[in-house]
Amino acid sequence: MIISEFAKFLQDHDDELLTRKTTPMKLFIVWLKKVINKNPKNNIEKIIHKEILYCENENGDCIIVGKSDSGRVLVSALIKFAKSYDNYTRSKWLEITEKSLRK
Repeated sequence: MIISEFAKFLQDHDDELLTRKTTPMKLFIVWLKKVINKNPKNNIEKIIHKEILYCENENGDCIIVGKSDSGRVLVSALIKFAKSYDNYTRSKWLEITEKSLRK
């Protein structure tokens, strides 16, 4: 459920990803901040609030930590998904670039 919500967020930003203006890892931070900085309204947001700790300093550096074993598994799964999505968008970008060079 949580990864599918994150996937929807990434899909909403496919244009930026395919033009390499951003990365899935950067969007992961944006998505997580968005969820954590509002009152949880559904089970996904409640789980994220309970399981993940997000801290940011004045320089914009951040740390994301699972509050429990299940939170650490969740953070790891989200990061792995972001990396996998990055590989997917990179291959799409290469495909698009290759097609444009052939013209």
